[in-house]
Amino acid sequence: MDQAQARGRLAAAVEEARAGLAEGGIPIGAALYGPDGTLLGRGRNRRVQDDDPSMHAETAAFRAAGRQRSYRGTTMVTTLSPCWYCSGLVRQFGIGRVVIGEASTFHGGHDWLAEHGVEIVLLDDPGCVEMMRDFVKNNPALWNEDIGE
Repeated sequence: MDQAQARGRLAAAVEEARAGLAEGGIPIGAALYGPDGTLLGRGRNRRVQDDDPSMHAETAAFRAAGRQRSYRGTTMVTTLSPCWYCSGLVRQFGIGRVVIGEASTFHGGHDWLAEHGVEIVLLDDPGCVEMMRDFVKNNPALWNEDIGE
C-alpha cells in the first residue's frame, strides 16, 4: 500500500477521532477496509461515552463491519498505534495490514504485530500527533485511565 492510499484511508479514522473528542471522549478513530478498498466499518473510542472499557476505536470499527466470512486481506486503519487489546483483535481475526496515523504519543503493539506477519504502515501524521498530544496534555488522568496506568 502506498502512502497516498494509506493517507486517504486515514481520513475516515481521523473523522471518527474528532467526533469522539467533540463528544467528550478520547480522540482515537479507526476504520476497517476490505481487500478491494471498500469501507466495511468505522468507529471511535467510546469508553467514556458508553461507560464501556472495551469500546476502543478498532473494536468499534470491527463491530460496525459486521460478520465477515474472512478478514484476510483487510486493513485496519487507526489514528494511534493499537494497544495490546486491539493488537490481539488484529491477530485473532487475521487482519493483514494496519495503517497507523501515529505512534509517538503511544507505542502500542504494532512491533509485535509486525513480528507476526502483519504489514504495518506507520504514517507519522502531524495532525494525529497534535490531536493526541493536546488531548494527553489537557486530560492526563483520563488518558492514563485509557492506557491502564
